[in-house]
Amino acid sequence: MTVQPTRAALTIDGRTLSYLDFGGAGRPLVSLHGHLSEGASFTALAAALGPEWRVISPDQRGHGDSDRAPDYTRAGYVADLLALVDHLGIDRAVFLGHSLGAFNAVHLAAERPELVEALISVDTAVDLPDHGTSPLAFVLDFPYTAATREELAAACGPLAAVLGPVLRPLPGGSGWRLPFHPQDTVDSENLVHGDHWKQWLATDCPALLIHGLRSQVLPVEQAQAMCSRRPGTIYRPLDTDHFVQQADPEGFATAVRDFLASI
Repeated sequence: MTVQPTRAALTIDGRTLSYLDFGGAGRPLVSLHGHLSEGASFTALAAALGPEWRVISPDQRGHGDSDRAPDYTRAGYVADLLALVDHLGIDRAVFLGHSLGAFNAVHLAAERPELVEALISVDTAVDLPDHGTSPLAFVLDFPYTAATREELAAACGPLAAVLGPVLRPLPGGSGWRLPFHPQDTVDSENLVHGDHWKQWLATDCPALLIHGLRSQVLPVEQAQAMCSRRPGTIYRPLDTDHFVQQADPEGFATAVRDFLASI
């Protein structure tokens, strides 16, 4: 089915947090994107799940139409999510996250388990070693703004085709900007590294781990351990890289839909 989301926003400590609400009377599912992405990345999933599920996809702090934030700590991201569900009057929801979004969902669940009906983690490790230079450090070569859309897209090199359609106009027609700030992105990515086992094991709600078998982010051994060590966790491997929902949108939607039908 075709879905037309409503874009709305709330203000948190003077910052705008923008989100897409795909609507409907179904049960709520909050979908959280990864770095270099935004809430609209779950449009196809929302179409596949509606009308049984009402998908709500925020542009997390510093991404998309949401304002930059003073920090990109886990506490900050989680505080934004708590403000969002309170704003929407949601008492309980399924939380789905890819990469950055999964870290935030897992930490939210550990802090406020009563809000989380189920967890869906998409190709995200819970033990991510710090190997020094961020794998996203290449974005530091991108300008944040440019006079024209074409100029900014060209400066993104091999990501021009991906980022070109989602560049944002600056106020007053003064130019264009990326949907993320390069330095903020690297700062945020640096903060996901570490041991998140405590938070992953802190909850016992139903969980689904979708694993891209060609991913360089989540080793097979760790994915298997995440399921064996946490009761009630279902393992769903797909033949993709880390960007599961883009590489296999149908397989991704089927995995999510089958899991949701079981809870």
